[in-house]
Amino acid sequence: MKRKIIFAVIALVFLIQFIQPKKNIALGVQPNAIATKYEVSADVDKVLTVACKDCHSNNTVYPWYSQIQPLGWWLSNHVNEGKAHFNLDEFTKYSLKRQDHKFEELIESQEDHWMPLESYSWIHKSARLSNTNRQLLIDWANNTRRTIQAKAKSDQTLKKED
Repeated sequence: MKRKIIFAVIALVFLIQFIQPKKNIALGVQPNAIATKYEVSADVDKVLTVACKDCHSNNTVYPWYSQIQPLGWWLSNHVNEGKAHFNLDEFTKYSLKRQDHKFEELIESQEDHWMPLESYSWIHKSARLSNTNRQLLIDWANNTRRTIQAKAKSDQTLKKED
Protein backbone atom coordinates (compact mmCIF):
# COMPACT_ATOMS: atom_id res chain seq x y z
CA MET A 1 0.00 0.00 0.00
CA LYS A 2 2.81 2.39 0.93
CA ARG A 3 4.51 1.65 -2.37
CA LYS A 4 1.37 2.56 -4.35
CA ILE A 5 1.03 5.88 -2.52
CA ILE A 6 4.68 6.76 -3.17
CA PHE A 7 4.30 5.83 -6.84
CA ALA A 8 1.11 7.90 -7.12
CA VAL A 9 2.79 10.94 -5.55
CA ILE A 10 5.79 10.62 -7.88
CA ALA A 11 3.48 10.25 -10.89
CA LEU A 12 1.46 13.30 -9.80
CA VAL A 13 4.59 15.42 -9.32
CA PHE A 14 5.77 14.34 -12.78
CA LEU A 15 2.42 15.05 -14.46
CA ILE A 16 1.94 18.52 -12.99
CA GLN A 17 5.19 19.61 -14.65
CA PHE A 18 3.27 19.70 -17.95
CA ILE A 19 0.77 22.25 -16.63
CA GLN A 20 2.68 25.52 -17.00
CA PRO A 21 1.15 28.90 -16.14
CA LYS A 22 1.09 31.65 -18.74
CA LYS A 23 4.25 33.75 -18.59
CA ASN A 24 4.13 37.51 -17.98
CA ILE A 25 6.32 38.52 -20.90
CA ALA A 26 5.36 41.48 -23.05
CA LEU A 27 7.33 42.15 -26.18
CA GLY A 28 7.96 45.65 -27.42
CA VAL A 29 7.22 49.09 -26.09
CA GLN A 30 4.51 49.40 -23.46
CA PRO A 31 2.36 52.39 -24.56
CA ASN A 32 0.85 52.91 -21.08
CA ALA A 33 4.11 52.66 -19.15
CA ILE A 34 4.75 55.25 -16.48
CA ALA A 35 7.81 56.60 -18.35
CA THR A 36 5.62 57.62 -21.30
CA LYS A 37 4.00 60.34 -19.19
CA TYR A 38 6.26 61.00 -16.20
CA GLU A 39 9.98 61.47 -15.83
CA VAL A 40 11.80 58.35 -14.69
CA SER A 41 15.52 58.97 -14.28
CA ALA A 42 18.04 56.26 -15.10
CA ASP A 43 18.76 55.82 -11.37
CA VAL A 44 15.08 55.39 -10.52
CA ASP A 45 14.58 53.02 -13.46
CA LYS A 46 17.50 50.90 -12.26
CA VAL A 47 15.96 50.57 -8.79
CA LEU A 48 12.52 49.83 -10.25
CA THR A 49 14.04 47.18 -12.50
CA VAL A 50 15.90 45.28 -9.77
CA ALA A 51 13.28 45.62 -7.03
CA CYS A 52 9.83 46.18 -8.56
CA LYS A 53 9.32 45.33 -12.21
CA ASP A 54 9.30 41.53 -11.94
CA CYS A 55 5.97 41.74 -10.09
CA HIS A 56 4.72 45.20 -11.05
CA SER A 57 5.11 45.33 -14.84
CA ASN A 58 4.11 43.40 -17.94
CA ASN A 59 7.52 41.77 -18.24
CA THR A 60 8.83 39.38 -15.62
CA VAL A 61 12.32 37.89 -15.67
CA TYR A 62 11.70 34.35 -14.51
CA PRO A 63 14.21 32.38 -12.42
CA TRP A 64 15.02 28.80 -13.38
CA TYR A 65 12.85 27.36 -10.62
CA SER A 66 9.72 28.91 -12.14
CA GLN A 67 9.69 25.90 -14.48
CA ILE A 68 9.11 23.57 -11.52
CA GLN A 69 5.51 23.12 -10.45
CA PRO A 70 3.93 24.03 -8.09
CA LEU A 71 6.54 26.82 -7.63
CA GLY A 72 5.70 28.20 -11.08
CA TRP A 73 2.02 28.44 -10.16
CA TRP A 74 2.86 30.24 -6.92
CA LEU A 75 5.12 32.72 -8.77
CA SER A 76 2.48 33.29 -11.44
CA ASN A 77 -0.14 34.04 -8.80
CA HIS A 78 2.27 36.37 -7.01
CA VAL A 79 3.02 38.29 -10.23
CA ASN A 80 -0.66 38.54 -11.14
CA GLU A 81 -1.49 39.93 -7.69
CA GLY A 82 1.37 42.42 -7.91
CA LYS A 83 0.27 43.64 -11.33
CA ALA A 84 -3.35 43.94 -10.21
CA HIS A 85 -2.28 46.16 -7.33
CA PHE A 86 0.25 48.37 -9.15
CA ASN A 87 1.42 47.98 -12.75
CA LEU A 88 4.16 50.29 -13.97
CA ASP A 89 3.40 49.32 -17.59
CA GLU A 90 -0.32 50.18 -17.33
CA PHE A 91 0.09 53.20 -15.06
CA THR A 92 -1.12 55.88 -17.48
CA LYS A 93 -4.46 54.06 -17.81
CA TYR A 94 -5.20 54.82 -14.15
CA SER A 95 -7.22 57.90 -13.26
CA LEU A 96 -5.20 60.82 -11.85
CA LYS A 97 -6.71 60.12 -8.43
CA ARG A 98 -5.61 56.48 -8.58
CA GLN A 99 -2.14 57.43 -9.87
CA ASP A 100 -1.73 59.79 -6.92
CA HIS A 101 -2.89 57.10 -4.51
CA LYS A 102 -0.50 54.52 -5.98
CA PHE A 103 2.41 56.90 -5.44
CA GLU A 104 1.20 57.51 -1.90
CA GLU A 105 1.31 53.74 -1.36
CA LEU A 106 4.75 53.51 -2.97
CA ILE A 107 6.07 56.13 -0.54
CA GLU A 108 4.52 54.28 2.41
CA SER A 109 5.96 50.96 1.21
CA GLN A 110 9.46 52.43 1.21
CA GLU A 111 9.17 54.35 4.46
CA ASP A 112 7.82 51.26 6.23
CA HIS A 113 10.13 48.82 4.35
CA TRP A 114 7.39 46.38 3.30
CA MET A 115 8.34 46.40 -0.38
CA PRO A 116 9.92 44.58 -2.01
CA LEU A 117 8.51 41.61 -0.21
CA GLU A 118 10.90 39.71 2.00
CA SER A 119 10.16 36.48 0.10
CA TYR A 120 11.35 38.20 -3.10
CA SER A 121 14.41 39.97 -1.72
CA TRP A 122 15.49 36.84 0.14
CA ILE A 123 16.07 35.14 -3.22
CA HIS A 124 16.88 38.26 -5.28
CA LYS A 125 19.73 39.82 -3.32
CA SER A 126 19.94 42.85 -5.66
CA ALA A 127 16.36 43.76 -4.70
CA ARG A 128 17.41 44.52 -1.13
CA LEU A 129 17.18 48.28 -1.19
CA SER A 130 19.58 50.52 0.65
CA ASN A 131 18.22 53.51 2.52
CA THR A 132 19.64 55.67 -0.28
CA ASN A 133 17.69 53.75 -2.93
CA ARG A 134 14.54 53.84 -0.82
CA GLN A 135 14.92 57.61 -0.45
CA LEU A 136 15.48 57.91 -4.20
CA LEU A 137 12.12 56.20 -4.81
CA ILE A 138 10.41 58.32 -2.15
CA ASP A 139 11.75 61.56 -3.63
CA TRP A 140 10.77 60.50 -7.15
CA ALA A 141 7.29 59.50 -5.97
CA ASN A 142 6.79 62.79 -4.12
CA ASN A 143 7.90 64.82 -7.15
CA THR A 144 5.67 62.81 -9.47
CA ARG A 145 2.75 63.15 -7.08
CA ARG A 146 3.13 66.93 -7.25
CA THR A 147 2.97 66.71 -11.06
CA ILE A 148 -0.13 64.51 -10.89
CA GLN A 149 -1.83 66.75 -8.34
CA ALA A 150 -1.11 69.86 -10.44
CA LYS A 151 -2.56 68.12 -13.49
CA ALA A 152 -5.65 67.06 -11.53
CA LYS A 153 -6.11 70.61 -10.23
CA SER A 154 -5.71 71.99 -13.74
CA ASP A 155 -8.25 69.49 -15.08
CA GLN A 156 -10.72 70.55 -12.37
CA THR A 157 -10.21 74.20 -13.31
CA LEU A 158 -10.87 73.38 -16.97
CA LYS A 159 -14.04 71.46 -16.09
CA LYS A 160 -15.37 74.40 -14.06
CA GLU A 161 -14.74 76.77 -16.98
CA ASP A 162 -16.70 74.63 -19.44
